[in-house]
Amino acid sequence: MPLHIGLLTFPRVQRLDLTGPYEVFATLPETTIHLIWKTLTPITAATGLILTPTTTITDCPPLDIICIPGGIGINALLTDETILAFVKTQSNTARYITSVCTGALLLGAAGLLAGKRATTHWSAMDFLPAFGAIPTQSRVVRDGNIITGGGVTAGIDFALTLAAELAGQSAAETIQLSLEYAPEPPFNAGTPETAPPEVLAATRARGAASRAEREAIIERITLGAP
Repeated sequence: MPLHIGLLTFPRVQRLDLTGPYEVFATLPETTIHLIWKTLTPITAATGLILTPTTTITDCPPLDIICIPGGIGINALLTDETILAFVKTQSNTARYITSVCTGALLLGAAGLLAGKRATTHWSAMDFLPAFGAIPTQSRVVRDGNIITGGGVTAGIDFALTLAAELAGQSAAETIQLSLEYAPEPPFNAGTPETAPPEVLAATRARGAASRAEREAIIERITLGAP
């Protein structure tokens, strides 16, 4: 049966959170991918790439899979009632409810992660319990029909995992091979545990402002702080 996969596409989205899974999903047979936002006006991703939505939240059809990527722009969506309502409505009938990176926080804000195991970017794992989620350190975490991917590049792992669920392992492996997805990073600095201390400190400093904003927002919506 034809599949409808929707990727929320919002200002300051982390580009690879979205385009990594897109590359995988786009090769599935009989699949339509929707890039969803409030309008069809092109939006600017966190690193400057221009993305053009293909449908609006009003016109979006019922989705088989809803995917929420992350990025700095996720902060504004955590209290956006229009977006939260859209995610909740689509999740009522979607076969799979998914996220990449800090997109998991939006699933949490929509009330979809309570009691569920989930993952997100390493810098945001400590926010998951505020939404009743069970933080689980892994590239891909599945709990029922909810599948969450870790930070940024884990979106490819997540998408291949879901592709195998939808079309079989052989199909997913064919996609992996066509993408030549065989990571051999030049440095062993991809996690807080392996990165040199000075690199970890610099990375934390670079994201400090966004994290502080995110922390304040989550405190307000989960604890009722003024």
